[in-house]
Amino acid sequence: MQGVWYRASTERKAKELGICGFVQNEPNGDVYAECEGTEAQLNALIAWCKKGPPLAKVSDIKIEKGEILGFDSFSIKR
Repeated sequence: MQGVWYRASTERKAKELGICGFVQNEPNGDVYAECEGTEAQLNALIAWCKKGPPLAKVSDIKIEKGEILGFDSFSIKR
């Protein structure tokens, strides 16, 4: 999914929704994110991630619940 501004678009959407966490590219081309927010906020971001930005072709997303780590902002990790 690299090269279609997926990370930047995800960061923008997460901030718009008030979600904290991060997004990064994986070596295999996948995009990985850890996000914290309310159930409604997270559901909205998940719905957006299923489509992604205009040039993205999303084939699958995987969701796993994890520990709350207490992120205080949303960022792009390199």
